[in-house]
Amino acid sequence: MTHQIRTATADDAGRLAALAAVTFPLACPPESRPEDIAAHLANTLSEAHFRAYLADPDVTILVIDAGGELRGYSLLVARPAGGPDVASVLTELPSTELSKCYVHPDHHGLGAAAELMHASIGAAAGGGARGLWLGVNSQNARAIRFYEKSGFRKVGTKSFTLGNTVEHDFVMERRITLGAGA
Repeated sequence: MTHQIRTATADDAGRLAALAAVTFPLACPPESRPEDIAAHLANTLSEAHFRAYLADPDVTILVIDAGGELRGYSLLVARPAGGPDVASVLTELPSTELSKCYVHPDHHGLGAAAELMHASIGAAAGGGARGLWLGVNSQNARAIRFYEKSGFRKVGTKSFTLGNTVEHDFVMERRITLGAGA
């Protein structure tokens, strides 16, 4: 199945926030507190935050558009890694962060995530990146398997604050080759 993947626009901000409210909780550890998830959604994945991401020249958001309904998105950040725990383990430089990569559960198993990943790798390559990195919760086995299948390997760890809880993420990286794809 082929999905329409396009670059998000400011008009997508509200739909992106609504999609994030559905998809982000699925990536959280089972013991995550609902109030921590809600705080994260409000503090980083609200419509206002998506408007700011879309206005940032270093950020690219790709969306899976199914007839005007957003069914997935990825958020790429093309700037040096901020924390030393990440910067010290990356080897493929310059590198772009795959900050977010989520697909609506109704589209799981349909190839949508692989297509979105392929497009994300292509967008990072088009921006001149030699590497793509991400953080994934160490308990999210399904996502880790998908990222490994997509060519990522574990290179380190970092902390991630979810509301009032500190979570532990793996840092994963993959090389981007010329004519990059998944």
